[in-house]
Amino acid sequence: MKAIGIMRANAVADDVAGAVAAASLDARLRGLAVHGGAATGGVARQALSTPELAARRWLVQPFGQRPGYRVGIDAAANVFVRRDGQNAGLAPVMTGSHIDTQPLGGWLDGAFGVAAGLEVFDAFDRLGVRTHRPLDVVMWTNEEGSRFAPGLMGSVSFTAPERLGAFLDACDGEGVRFEAARDAAREDFHAEARRQGWIGLETPLARPVHSYVEAHIEQGPVLEADGLQVGCVAAIQGVRWFRVTVPGRSAHAGTTPLAARDDAQAKAIGMAHALLEHAAQCGDERLRVTIGRWECSPGSINTIADRVAFTVDARHPEAGALDAVRALLDATLPAGGRIEVLQDKPTVQFDGALVNLTREACLALRLSHRDMVSGAFHDAMPLAGFCPAAMLFAPSCAGISHHPDEDTPIADLTACTRALAWCLVRLAEPVFPSTPPEHPKE
Repeated sequence: MKAIGIMRANAVADDVAGAVAAASLDARLRGLAVHGGAATGGVARQALSTPELAARRWLVQPFGQRPGYRVGIDAAANVFVRRDGQNAGLAPVMTGSHIDTQPLGGWLDGAFGVAAGLEVFDAFDRLGVRTHRPLDVVMWTNEEGSRFAPGLMGSVSFTAPERLGAFLDACDGEGVRFEAARDAAREDFHAEARRQGWIGLETPLARPVHSYVEAHIEQGPVLEADGLQVGCVAAIQGVRWFRVTVPGRSAHAGTTPLAARDDAQAKAIGMAHALLEHAAQCGDERLRVTIGRWECSPGSINTIADRVAFTVDARHPEAGALDAVRALLDATLPAGGRIEVLQDKPTVQFDGALVNLTREACLALRLSHRDMVSGAFHDAMPLAGFCPAAMLFAPSCAGISHHPDEDTPIADLTACTRALAWCLVRLAEPVFPSTPPEHPKE
């Protein structure tokens, strides 16, 4: 009987995936891109800015009064659209992503995951499919961290409410506190809900979630290079951020012989060269090493540097490879230098059964796919420590992201959305019409 139930659920999953409409998905994504769209290309829609609040209202509007739906905003200003299940007491299946961007970013990063989830809702409604579990589409707050630091504020606060307080004093470049922007966003949402008569949803932080599946663009070149439609993401690789400070002694550039110099710039360049050489020659293409910031003091063209500070972003799925980067920094650090650890996040493994479900979806829908490890952070990372979680990737053209040229063909976005739909049907458990009892024979 269990096998028969799975077969029936798979058939419904096939139908809902087939009801995902490329034209509808494309229209929602392009309509979303108008909010914060720059005349020169790209999207400027930073967290809790006026364009982002307008985009939230626009996305929620079609569902706020639709029968069987409820909408809400939580204490971290995360926005939720719920499709009710037959059993309201069951924990919801959740999908979604974020719609905030870099100061000038692309039209798909994060936005695709939200639009895909809402398109799946429309696919359910086109077929009239009901589920036992509720389904939530979430728009997480400040994933990018480009306006308020750090990123992932919304998803971290949802999964660990005790951390929200530490975010409230964060300020943007104009001195606006996150708390003030959060409060304004909540009031904006509630005011629109009153005007439109939206049906409200209670949204306490850390409420139970059955499972979370996030669709996202890859932001890298792997899927496109392999000619594949979908990535089944098994993990998010670990990352360590370091700030290295190298001391020296200022002196005149024209009068001080090379042998008499204590040049902070020369010493720091030697460290950087050793680090980048290690990354290039270690034989492990999974290692990512980036020197992102470089600050030199006093910064005069004719003065030898007395201090250089630079940052290192090191990423790899295995802790041992990151340990080796730290060991190299320690070995090459000049006397009097200092290394600060700014961030240390271990590799996050997604739920094995859920990752396997994403593979089943691709096989059932005959989508070309491969397993992947994400090189970037996503809201699925904090969710993975809170409930079973996984991700699906769509290809990125030339691997470009965080840039106005970011793009993915709608056929690939649709394929990934169909895989998402298949997974959500299975997780939310479709409701089948009861069959009338057989009458006893006369």
